[in-house]
Amino acid sequence: MSFRAIFIAVLVSASLIAAALILNARRPRVETAQPTAALVKASGKCAECHRRETEAMVVEFERSRHAAQGVNCLDCHQPVEGQEGQEHRGFTIATKLTAKNCAQCHHEQYQQFLRSRHAAPAYAAVLGSAPFTAQQISASEEYHPGAVERAANPLVGLEGDAAAVKGCLSCHSIGTPNTDGSIGSCTQCHARHLASVRLARLPETCGQCHMGPDHSQLEIYTESKHGVLFNDQRERMNLDADPNRLTAADMPVPTCATCHLSGLGGQRVTHDTSERLSYWLFAAVSDRRPGYLEAQNRMKDICNTCHVQAHTDRFYAQAESVVVATNAKIEAGMGIMKGLYDDGLLTRQPFDEPIEFTAFDFWHYYGRTAKHGAFMGGADFVQWHGNYELLLHQVELQAEADDLRSRRAGH
Repeated sequence: MSFRAIFIAVLVSASLIAAALILNARRPRVETAQPTAALVKASGKCAECHRRETEAMVVEFERSRHAAQGVNCLDCHQPVEGQEGQEHRGFTIATKLTAKNCAQCHHEQYQQFLRSRHAAPAYAAVLGSAPFTAQQISASEEYHPGAVERAANPLVGLEGDAAAVKGCLSCHSIGTPNTDGSIGSCTQCHARHLASVRLARLPETCGQCHMGPDHSQLEIYTESKHGVLFNDQRERMNLDADPNRLTAADMPVPTCATCHLSGLGGQRVTHDTSERLSYWLFAAVSDRRPGYLEAQNRMKDICNTCHVQAHTDRFYAQAESVVVATNAKIEAGMGIMKGLYDDGLLTRQPFDEPIEFTAFDFWHYYGRTAKHGAFMGGADFVQWHGNYELLLHQVELQAEADDLRSRRAGH
């Protein structure tokens, strides 16, 4: 073949390639941004549309451990027993995903979750027992007597449905009773498409709900030595570590999940956030929980991963002394209210008189805060947001009670 023929062949080939590149560059993105074969396999072909329509969820899924282990969209989105399905672009998917979909693979974690106060008790704390089946109530009452078989919170009726839906239930829906018979939503802590262990370990994730005047856990943690150390060291921590193999080398400073859920240093992993709690700290008067000593020893075992036994025992003794002292203050305040009810100076209708709001704040905000602060190392919350406010509100309660009695006597 002559040089001229070779030159022409090369020139024509180059021209065709250049033309193809130019034409391809001008094709609509909808045509050029098609998923790779690997992406199609990993995402169950759903990414083909969702990359264009809701790209963030595809990006998050691609970064997830689920994607790395070959889980595809339909593994999670297909209907399971009791769920309604719908046709969606050639696939049948569940109309609504619940904890039951996650339980296909994470059965043990789901069963642990069901025993926690994050499950049915969380939802019943707002709307009472009405949304639950008899079976769900019975199963939950076995672990938390009186926490599900109860009336709706009276504040819900007074504040209205809009406040309940966008306020209370934004957090308490973690224990939603689902139509498929399951309870709860795993995505409250792990997120939908990231399905992240790292996310569940961040204090800010728990702080979506555990914050504010009635349960200031995030603020207390941030103030505590644990919170300060975490903020200093978080970039050097392995927050993605396997829960069953988590060590102090991965997380030398604890977050909420470390103490309440994780299996640090060979300890048992759990999704029952109640398992290591020894007191009903959220209650007005905090009694010991059933299995108090066993629960306390489980938590102490976690503490002792980093602290010596003497330090842990001293910390618990001091925290329990705050519980005892706070209980005494709350009981004194409740005694004032009981006298007013018994003497007919107050109606039995909740929250229809100003003093009832003072009494509610007394235990629900400041009593809880003092006790949580003691168990989580938040000195300011034990003192100024706790005991100081308890003293102030007790004086206010007594003054309001005296005024009511004075007005009844006609003075």
